[in-house]
Amino acid sequence: MVHYNSSEHLAGEFVHLLESGYPDQFFQPVKANLADMDDVASFIPKLISQFGGFQLLINNASVFNGGYLKETSLELYDTQMNVNLKAPFMLMRDYANLCKGGNIINLVDTRVTTNKSNFAAYSISKKALWELTKMAALEFAPLIRVNAIAPGVTLPPEDKDENYLFEMAKNIPMKKPGGLAPIIESIAHILKNKSLTGQMLFSDGGENLGQNV
Repeated sequence: MVHYNSSEHLAGEFVHLLESGYPDQFFQPVKANLADMDDVASFIPKLISQFGGFQLLINNASVFNGGYLKETSLELYDTQMNVNLKAPFMLMRDYANLCKGGNIINLVDTRVTTNKSNFAAYSISKKALWELTKMAALEFAPLIRVNAIAPGVTLPPEDKDENYLFEMAKNIPMKKPGGLAPIIESIAHILKNKSLTGQMLFSDGGENLGQNV
């Protein structure tokens, strides 16, 4: 099940790519606006009614908008919190109640290790999602494992290009953007290690370590 909100065409292309690579499996794009709590509340029950129970929930969708604390409007704050924290909270709740077992993986951010405030509302939403990950791991065990992945320089903001990523990567130990592959590899590791729960895997090229100067 490939979730999308406004990117219907890209989701369809991704489904076709998966179908060509895994012809014996079934893939379906599903639409939901995670900023709309009515959509969030009906999302997992609707999926189960159409496709049955499933064994993995990845909370990956997020919004990423900048603004220091002093610049943050209520609208900006609510947008970041609704999509990045409130929606995953409700989806995790519904998954635990309806699917009963499996894995939940939350995509947080290497920013959870710092107190930089240039993306204040975004950063605090991801810090809270990491705390929620640990709380859920304790409550949902042993039937459901809950872990987090903290990417670093992965995808550019909507108003930036790949050059922005390489410029940002100059300040991290590995000196290059990670891209999506390390995140996918981290997901595979989490699913394989049956004892892993309540943990965060950094997939950030060492950014969480600080600058090597």
